[in-house]
Amino acid sequence: QVQLVESGGGLVQAGGALRLSCAASGRTFSNYAMGWFRQAPGKEREFVATINWNSGRIYYADSVKGRFTISRDNAKNTVYLQMNSLKLEDTAVYYCAAGRWAVQTKNDYDYWGQGTQVTVSS
Repeated sequence: QVQLVESGGGLVQAGGALRLSCAASGRTFSNYAMGWFRQAPGKEREFVATINWNSGRIYYADSVKGRFTISRDNAKNTVYLQMNSLKLEDTAVYYCAAGRWAVQTKNDYDYWGQGTQVTVSS
């Protein structure tokens, strides 16, 4: 089992920045690819970014490319999502997830955190 706890969400004005963190415990963190997903009210959970075990493979959703950066620190068992130039449409609950591969499909991730709310205001 892997336990994931997100933090860093909050209320920010459009154009601002936030950094989300996801702390992992349980099995060896470096064995897993890590992903960030988000879910807005009334919408399905969607892919945001993913990173493989050694940061050699990183992928982003087109909607966040150039604004968000995913990174990980295996020594700290933590994955990060730096979010810059935030837009109203980035408002959602953000979830981190652990899986075997750095892929965009949520069903391929085995473990999920509880989520952290990000609200972007005008």
